[in-house]
Amino acid sequence: MSTPAQDAGGVVTWWRSSLRLRVIITTMLLGSIVTVIVGAALFGQVAEGLVRQAVTAATADAAQEVRSVQASFDAMSRSDDSSLNATANDIIKGQVASADEAQRRSVLTRSLGNDRDARIATLASDDVEPSAVPEQLAQALEDDPRNQQVMVTDVGFRTNDTSVASVIVGARVDISRAGPHNLYLIYPMEREQATLDLIRQWFAVGGLALLILMGAVGWVASSMVARPVGQAARVSQQMARGHLDERLPVRGSDELDQLAMSFNTMADSIQSQIRQLETLSMLQQRFVSDVSHELRTPLTTIHMAGEVLYSSREDFSGPVARSAELLYEELERFEDLLTELLEISRYDSGAADLEIDRIDLVGVIRQVLEALSALAEHTGSEVAVRVPNAPVEVEMDQRRVSRILRNVVANALDHGEGKPVEVTLEERENSVAVTIRDHGVGLTPEEATMVFDRFWRSDPARNRTTGGTGLGLAISLEDAKLHGGYLQVAGAPGEGAAFRLVLPRRQDTPIAVEPGPVPFPTAPEPLPEAASIRGTAGTEVST
Repeated sequence: MSTPAQDAGGVVTWWRSSLRLRVIITTMLLGSIVTVIVGAALFGQVAEGLVRQAVTAATADAAQEVRSVQASFDAMSRSDDSSLNATANDIIKGQVASADEAQRRSVLTRSLGNDRDARIATLASDDVEPSAVPEQLAQALEDDPRNQQVMVTDVGFRTNDTSVASVIVGARVDISRAGPHNLYLIYPMEREQATLDLIRQWFAVGGLALLILMGAVGWVASSMVARPVGQAARVSQQMARGHLDERLPVRGSDELDQLAMSFNTMADSIQSQIRQLETLSMLQQRFVSDVSHELRTPLTTIHMAGEVLYSSREDFSGPVARSAELLYEELERFEDLLTELLEISRYDSGAADLEIDRIDLVGVIRQVLEALSALAEHTGSEVAVRVPNAPVEVEMDQRRVSRILRNVVANALDHGEGKPVEVTLEERENSVAVTIRDHGVGLTPEEATMVFDRFWRSDPARNRTTGGTGLGLAISLEDAKLHGGYLQVAGAPGEGAAFRLVLPRRQDTPIAVEPGPVPFPTAPEPLPEAASIRGTAGTEVST
């Protein structure tokens, strides 16, 4: 079940997904607001005009009818109450109601201040109740009996299921012997209501048509802007994929065409600079490759001579013997640098390839740690190894994976300041992960982004144990990528660093999703008492 926050996030994402969508919806929304406001104002004016017209017609007709009724009452005989009621009933239901039953109803009631003895029963048209006349109107007639009193209100009729807005006109008539009475003429505004209903329907249809029209206008207007912008986005994506010859078409001189011309100019400049950089990079790669190959032969000769001198150093005097040792060590370092330069040149030229075999990664880890046991003893760091009991077979190039692990573990020992180093192997369904964690000087987030750069060192002034060339981690990263894997790092100053190597188990089953950041700091697991000890070089814990 989605949460309100997720629903809100989905709406925001949907809203931001398209410029054209935002323009169309905004245009239609603003148009709807304007249409509703204008339509309501116009409808109110029309309704007010119809009511005003109905009131005018009703008051005119009522004035004439009241005069006619008053004349009829004046002309009737002054007999007993029964005759008086019969005559009044004939006048109200005959003369008044029969004129136009669909347009007018009538009610005759005794006035509030009438104290005559003779009484006429309250009379009303057949489909209206006397109680339909508001008391306020009767009181208004009592306060001002000389003038008509008008009120517009809803009146319920027996022939209608719902109340009908009506104009009620009240006037005072004087009946012989019975005294003053109130005559109310009710004019239903059914035709006016029908007219308003028709206008409301047309307003709704017109508003919907106008809304659709505004949406179409918004679509056309947004297309004129969104189409060039979308085309610019597609061209930018093509350029990002390496298609540097892509350009925007220029068809005129408006603002969008000026933007396209500026974009094309920028693209030309970028393409020119990239080509210059590619040329310089190719020259640099060729220079490194040529120099490395050219140095290989004389270096081999010098190395052979150095070995002869080194093996005969005991026959020399003290200073000469020491010079022979230094010469031998520096030749070893120079040969390592040359080998790494050749390896980098293979990656730059795209000539690097894998020699895939199904290898037990646990055995590879043990071989690497055995080879670095002397370095671990020299630095004083204890290496704790946590690996499964069963073999963990992975399709890999053993030489390259061993080099990755050797470089990373040697780096951890060199920067570990004699503190423990943990090597952990984790199995997953389609991948394996080897994490090397030290507790030494550590590194900042900025340094973590540069640790795989060529010839980069965190502190060049710091004494190093291994005397590396600055290319080991860069080559390790390329080796991991060549396997379709990842080499990641995280750390903090004073807390150490953690490198994680993630490799696919099979080369035909690549890692689908890039692993998340390396968790740091990671608390080391406590070592069991029965752990096997490999001298001072390391502790192995099998799980």
